[in-house]
Amino acid sequence: MVSFQDLTYEIREFVCTITLNRPEKRNALSARLVNELIYALELAGADDSVRAIILTGAGKAFCAGGDLSQMSGGGNKSESEIPFRGGFVELNLAFTKVNKPVIAKVRRYALAGGLGLMCACQFAIAETSATFGTPEIHRGLWPMMIMANIFRVVPRRKGLEFILSGERISAPAAEAMGLINKAVESDALDEHVWQFAQTLVDRPPQIMKLGLEAFYAQSDMDYADALPYLNEMLMKCLSTEDAQKGLMAFMTKTTPNWRE
Repeated sequence: MVSFQDLTYEIREFVCTITLNRPEKRNALSARLVNELIYALELAGADDSVRAIILTGAGKAFCAGGDLSQMSGGGNKSESEIPFRGGFVELNLAFTKVNKPVIAKVRRYALAGGLGLMCACQFAIAETSATFGTPEIHRGLWPMMIMANIFRVVPRRKGLEFILSGERISAPAAEAMGLINKAVESDALDEHVWQFAQTLVDRPPQIMKLGLEAFYAQSDMDYADALPYLNEMLMKCLSTEDAQKGLMAFMTKTTPNWRE
C-alpha cells in the first residue's frame, strides 16, 4: 500500500472510505491532493474487495474548493511518492471510470471546486446544516471546470440561477433542486451514509461495474448509437456469473448473496 500524504484510505466491509485530509486548509484541493485522489480512485476501482466508495473530508468541512495558491504547481514525484496521474480534468474523468458507486458525505459545506467534486460523485448525502455554493462570480470568475458536473446533475435553469447568484443554498434547497440526494440530521449522517453504502454492497458487483460503464458511455451518445451499444452491454450482463446467479435465485425463489 502506498503512503498518502493528503488523504486517508480505509477499507472495511467492502466499503472504501477516502477522506480528504487537509483540515487546516478546509480540505482545499492542492495539486498533490488532486493527484492522490485520482490514484486512490484507481486503486479502489481495481480492488475486488471494494464494492462502494465513500468520499468525505477531515475536520468540519467537506471541501472549500481549489487551493489557488498551489493548483498551479505540478503533482510530481518530488511532492509525493504517488505516481503522477494528472490534474483536475483527469480527476473528474476518474469518477466516470472507477465503475463503482462513489458517495459524497458532506459536512458543513461544499464550495466551488469542492462542489464540483461532490457533483462528480454518483451520490451525495449531506447534513441538514450544510451549505453549497459557487462564489466565483463574486471574484470576477466563472466556474468553468465544474459546469460539466453541475449540469449533469441539475436542470439548466436551476443551475444557471445557482451559478449566477453566487450565493450559498441550504441542504434542503440543494436536495429540492437535485444537487444532493438527501439531507439528514448531523448526528445521523455517518450511519445513514454507511447503511446506504452497505445497500450498494448488496448488489451484484459485475453488473454494477458494467452498468456504470454503460451509464457514462451512453450519456453522451446519440440515441441511434446508444441503443445498439446498450444491447451489446446487455449481452455482456447476461454472460456474467452474477446474471446466472440472479436468474437461478429467481427460478428457485431464493435470495442471492452477492457478498460471496
